[in-house]
Amino acid sequence: MFGAEKGKADRLDGTELVIGMVQARFNESITAALAEACRAELLALGVEENNIDHVKVPGALEVPVALQAMAEKGGYDALIALGCIIRGETYHFELVANESAAGVTRVALDYQLPIANAILTTEDEAQAVARQVDKGRDAARTAVEMANLLDDIG
Repeated sequence: MFGAEKGKADRLDGTELVIGMVQARFNESITAALAEACRAELLALGVEENNIDHVKVPGALEVPVALQAMAEKGGYDALIALGCIIRGETYHFELVANESAAGVTRVALDYQLPIANAILTTEDEAQAVARQVDKGRDAARTAVEMANLLDDIG
């Protein structure tokens, strides 16, 4: 089945999928909660524990190169980018947010590989904490759904 014939619920079956997660360590209390929620949701969707590869990098700017290395290695049905960028008093926030997002998108397009981008960009830590669990779950669901969609298309 394809298109309207196959519903969203059908695409949330993670059985037999291999997923890679890249977590930035900067703002680690938040990114660890993102990763934990993401992993729990992947398992709930049927992804086997041994089919989840989880690597950590220093910060959001390093996430795309790790995603690229995983994509180059091959064997993944989808990847997930996890990070947290909190606005400060300088222009650095915009640079990191824009460049990390552009890098994640470029890897996805270059490798035609779904990448769920859960690099949070928030005004303050309270906003990040309020989003960490839901966005971690959302990333897992997006990765599984898009992996299955691209498999259906291909």
